[in-house]
Order: sequence, then structure tokens, then C-alpha cells
Amino acid sequence: MSPWNMDVYIRPWVQFLKNPWRSSWAVLCIALIILGLTWNQSTPTRLIGFVPGSYQEVDPRSCSVLYRPGRPRKIVSSIEEFGGVGDGATLNTRAFRKAVEQLSKYVADGGAQLNVPAGRWLTGSFNLTSNFTLFLEEGACIVGSQDPQDWPLIEPLPSYGHGRERLGPRHISLIHGNGLTDVVITGNNGSIDGQGRMWWELWWNKTLNYTRGHLVEIMNSNNILISNLTFLNSPFWTIHPVYCSNVVIRNMTILAPLNSPNTDGIDPDSSSNVCIEDCYIKSGDDLVAIKSGWDHYGIKAARPSSNITIQRITGTTPTCSGIGIGSEMSGGVSNILIRDIYVYNSSSALRLKSDRGRGGYITNVTVTNITMQHVKIPFRFSRGANDHPDENFDPKALPRVSKVYISNIVGEGIGRAPVLEGIEGTVYEDICIRNVSFRGVKMKEKWTCQFVKGEVFDALPSPCDELLSRNGSSSSWCSSQH
Repeated sequence: MSPWNMDVYIRPWVQFLKNPWRSSWAVLCIALIILGLTWNQSTPTRLIGFVPGSYQEVDPRSCSVLYRPGRPRKIVSSIEEFGGVGDGATLNTRAFRKAVEQLSKYVADGGAQLNVPAGRWLTGSFNLTSNFTLFLEEGACIVGSQDPQDWPLIEPLPSYGHGRERLGPRHISLIHGNGLTDVVITGNNGSIDGQGRMWWELWWNKTLNYTRGHLVEIMNSNNILISNLTFLNSPFWTIHPVYCSNVVIRNMTILAPLNSPNTDGIDPDSSSNVCIEDCYIKSGDDLVAIKSGWDHYGIKAARPSSNITIQRITGTTPTCSGIGIGSEMSGGVSNILIRDIYVYNSSSALRLKSDRGRGGYITNVTVTNITMQHVKIPFRFSRGANDHPDENFDPKALPRVSKVYISNIVGEGIGRAPVLEGIEGTVYEDICIRNVSFRGVKMKEKWTCQFVKGEVFDALPSPCDELLSRNGSSSSWCSSQH
């Protein structure tokens, strides 16, 4: 077995987080040794967690206080009470829709919980309601239908203008919600399987008519918790909170084949006060990607993503990034905290992506305590693939990137030095990088830099000329960051 095949070690740790009493102490010790390099590094005192309506300091180990439970659910029912059959063959779309419709009657009186027992519950798309908990018991698996007609078409997002992949409308997610308050999707090691291969083949064969649906999408909602489940084989981005606030996603395992197209793990989009923590993600695209709209549609919608904490994420993606910002960032991205991340066998650990026509901004980003193994490029700023929703974008709309603080980064088996490429006509400024070390690159190789300004301290290999520190001056703005 390759020493870099970390699935063998990481999956038991994830299962321990979900159900500690069923994990052996031996497995726990192995996992702690592997993750110790990341977790044992010091956390800068300047870092903060985000509390709704303020920036006060919170417990540095968790940001989950962003979700605030409401009244206890008044009614608890089983999907079987609404005619559901968990045999893996019976289509349960009507049962799920009926259950949510009936249980929505209790929204004003504490809400309701729908339990899904052990079994395979085949279904098409269904919507959730407010003050509602969807609970998957141990051995339960909600399975997405293989018929595209069971994933109806809905309007494109205003900040995208069109479906992300095709013009016009888009397929709804398997589990969907819009305009909701206090929604919980959780369970006891249950799972949701989107059976995405059918959708991926439509994409590969260029026969896809409309943009693929997500596994879970929550829109225009607040006070959302998604936890303690395994999500599998999403047709497209896996978890997509968009135009939301107070969102917590924690203790999740998200898996898709490494060659599956665009199966991002978690994509907070035009959302604020978001906590993503303690997740293992293995996918064919970014593990976590922060977005805020696409070109002139995103600029017009002006729905930024802000106050987002991403911590204790482990995973692999061979062609994409551990943590990405963009490339759809036209509404702006600010106040981002990324820490205690472990990325292996991946294209990059951190990537800021933008392009001409995007506009928008990325500012106040803190990245610290990142460990990586067998990563091609440790971190990079890059131009996009020149993809635009239509021809109406403004090529003069340039992104603004500033105040990016990166520290305490270590990597082994790294393919090359960092690549920081801005966009001609704009300057990525106030870039501060401290205490980074990469083994595997040629020690004489310098970083690749264009259109960036800032400073680097204590870096191996040596940084590019654009980021050389001011003669080691301890009085510079970057050297004082902690």
C-alpha cells in the first residue's frame, strides 16, 4: 500500500467523530498521529470565530455556535407512515413530498422531525420546510432517482443568470429548500447517494441539456445545520448553501470518484456567517469552494460571501484544490478564516481564482496551519478558464484582491513552488506570507509571480522578487502580523 493512500487512516477518524463508541483506541491513535502535525501547530491570537451580528471571540475549536436550535420539534414521524418503502426499488418521491407537506403544518408550533429508518429509499427531488429536521438513522440511505424527470427544472440563480453549465433553467437538487428557517439534516451515520454516474456520463458525452442538480441546495434561508452523515456521488456540487446565513456544516464525509466532473464538496455561495468544520472530502473537484456569483449577473446581484470559517478539513482532489475561492466571485468575498487543513494527493491546497469580467473583490483572508503531502502546487492565485455566462460580460470589470495572510504552511512531496499570478491591469496587494516550507521542489526554484505585491518571511524555497521582504525589516506591516 502506498504511504500516501490516506483513506485507510482518515476514514476511521471520521467514523470516530460520528460515533466514538464504535471505534477502537488503536484506530484513534493512528489518526491522531497523522493529524497531529496540523492540529499541534499554534493558532494565531488574531484569529476569531464569527458570531451573528458581531466579531467577538468564540471557542477556537468550533464555530458551530452559528446554528442556534429553536424550540424542540413537536412531532416525530417516520417516512414509513407516509407510504415509504426502503427496498431500493420503490420510488418514494410521493412519500417524501407528502411527509414534508403534512409536517409543515407544525412549523408555527415547534416544527417536526422526519426519521428515515435503515434501508435504501429511492426518490426524486423533494423540498424541505422550516423548523424541520430530516434524520437518517444508522443504515439509512436516501438514493437519487436515475430518471432526469424526477429532478424537475427550476429558474437559474439571479447571480448566475443562466444554469452554470447550460443556458436556461437548471435541474433542482435532490434535497432542496428555499426561504426557510431552522433546518437540520443530520442522523446517525446515514447517507445520501445521488447516483451521479448517469449525470456524469451526460456531461462526458456532451448530451447534457440543462445544468445538473446538486445533492443538497438550500436557498434564501437561515439557521441551517448539516451534520453527521455521508454524502455520495453528487451529480454536481454536493452541498450548496446560496443566499443563506448562519449555516453550519460539520462532521460530514463527502465522497465521489476522483474523475467525476465538478463534484465539489461544499460550496458556500453569496452566504454569510458560515461554519464548515471536521469534514473528510474526496471528490473530482474542489473540496470547499467559496463563490458569490458569475460576472455581470453577480455584480448586479451584489450578494457577497462573508464571515466564513473553514477548519479541520481533510481530503484529496487530484485535479483541483483543497480550498478554493472563486472563480465565480463577482459579488465579493471577505472575512474568510481557513485553518487546520490537511490536503494530500491533490493539484493544490489553496487557490484563489478569478478572471477578466468577474469584477468583485477578495479581501481579509486568513489561511494558517495547512499541511500537505504530494501536492502539485501548494498554493496559487490563478486566472480562470475564460468562461462567462454569455457575451454581455464587461472585460474591463477586474477583480480586486487584497489583505491575504498566509502562515504556517508545510508540505512534503511538492511538485513546484507557489504560483501567484494576478491579472494585468489590476494588482493583488497586501499579500503577507510567513513561515512556509515545501520539500520536494528544487531549492533553487523561485516562485512564479505576476501582478502581485506583498511580502514573504521565512520561506523555503525563496520567494519571487515581487514578494521579497524589505531587507528583513521587523517593522514592516507583514512582519507584525500574528
